[in-house]
Amino acid sequence: MPASLFPSVMRTLVPLLAGWLLTLAVRAGITIDSEKVTSTVTVIAVLAYYLVFRLLEFLGTRLRGTALQKAAGFFLGWARPPAYPDTGGALPPITNTAAYTNHLDS
Repeated sequence: MPASLFPSVMRTLVPLLAGWLLTLAVRAGITIDSEKVTSTVTVIAVLAYYLVFRLLEFLGTRLRGTALQKAAGFFLGWARPPAYPDTGGALPPITNTAAYTNHLDS
């Protein structure tokens, strides 16, 4: 399991939970009868939450402000962006095509 898997999952889960909590807060004060409206509000809230904190994290990185970067990362579920291995932008070439074509024929 790659070391970056847990941070990337946390950075997805925390904004989703925040969007859900924001939706519950809206529903507590406003009666929403339509499921589509509720779903739309959830998506918009999650997107706004993620974008605000991701942009703050990016700004903290650019300004070399590690405190801002870590604070924004905390609200995304992990204090820093996950590091993914550099693959050079391409997959390695296939060297044994006979095994691949034999697998397709069966």
